[in-house]
Amino acid sequence: MNKAELVNAVAEKSGQPSTAVGSVLSAFEEVITSAVASGGKVQMPGFLSFERAERAARTGRNPATGAEIQIAAATVPKVKVGKSFKDAVNK
Repeated sequence: MNKAELVNAVAEKSGQPSTAVGSVLSAFEEVITSAVASGGKVQMPGFLSFERAERAARTGRNPATGAEIQIAAATVPKVKVGKSFKDAVNK
């Protein structure tokens, strides 16, 4: 399901116009991105949680040549799936 399909599905399920749902979804993305980028954590219990994680520098290998390369440290987004969501998917 892509973003347009998601907007249409939520609009149909909620009875709201798809333009309003699209605006809310865009605002949701902006709020989550801003909060995580500034070091915060966003939790929706049972569904998802979003946070920032630090990845240490490490040595890797170039798959084409096999040569060792240094992979720099990075700050990355981290998403954890909640128990209710996992349980619903695993049924």
